Amino acid sequence: MSDSLKTISALSPLPLGRCGVLRRKSRARSGFDVIAMHGGYIATDNTQALQDAPDRSRAILDRIPAGRWGVASDLAGATVFLASSASDYVSGITLPVDGGWLGR
Repeated sequence: MSDSLKTISALSPLPLGRCGVLRRKSRARSGFDVIAMHGGYIATDNTQALQDAPDRSRAILDRIPAGRWGVASDLAGATVFLASSASDYVSGITLPVDGGWLGR
């Protein structure tokens, strides 16, 4: 792992404009990176009511190109990447892990 300090944070509740502010604050030269992960609809206890509501769940799934709810382990690969030296040259980004939601 590199010597740089990396902050990994779930920023889904923040507006996209706020993510832009975080990008501008990235300090790659000083070894401090602001990197965020934007998670999509993840199947958890907190989203169970949405999953259990057939009409609402179908409306959500119809807009996710992957066609399914994410699971916590879907975030693992991106987390490992951002925390590893493989991302040393990555700075000031928001990485979507959302089944294609933002790319639709």
